[in-house]
Amino acid sequence: MIQKAKSRQEIAEEYGICVRTLSRWFQKNNLSIPKGLLSPKIQELIYQEFGRPTF
Repeated sequence: MIQKAKSRQEIAEEYGICVRTLSRWFQKNNLSIPKGLLSPKIQELIYQEFGRPTF
């Protein structure tokens, strides 16, 4: 279970992409993601939409 807020940079790094590409993914999938740190709830939404990143 996710415990802490993450930045867009951290999420993008998990997927091996840049922040700009992550933003494009959000736009392409009509995801309205708030600015600032991403709460665990928002992270789960992202992971459900795009799959869990492989580390």
